[in-house]
Amino acid sequence: MSSSAPRTRWDQAFDLALSEAYAAAEHGDVPIGAVLLDPDGRVVAVGHNERELTGDPTAHAEVVALRRGAEAHGEWRLEGHTLVVTLEPCTMCAGALVLARVARVVFGAYDAKAGAIASLFDVVRDPRLNHRPEVVGGIRADECARPLLEFFDAHR
Repeated sequence: MSSSAPRTRWDQAFDLALSEAYAAAEHGDVPIGAVLLDPDGRVVAVGHNERELTGDPTAHAEVVALRRGAEAHGEWRLEGHTLVVTLEPCTMCAGALVLARVARVVFGAYDAKAGAIASLFDVVRDPRLNHRPEVVGGIRADECARPLLEFFDAHR
């Protein structure tokens, strides 16, 4: 991050999420990383895409982090928690955030092809649902898009 870029309260979490994204690329997965923070802002769990690694179609970074976070927390309800993720969540992950009762999702790059929080759909803020997390999007968007651009350029 350049010194002129504005600082955010989630910078450390984004640093970790970006590290996780690059770890995903090391084993052939799309480089997306996620970090789950407890209500006090402490890291509870991290995750990155593991679909290629595990053969599990649901092993998106967000779901991996939520699973690990629920295990560490001792409960599936992650009320008060924040998920920081490098890319806008897809429909499956947005639904998982709602079902886990996550208080906030903070994402980096927008996803014009599959984003389900702002770009294509707004799953998490649908008034018909019983839980609606706060959404903060576009944080360090260019930096979060970089590993994706590098990954897809290398695979074309």
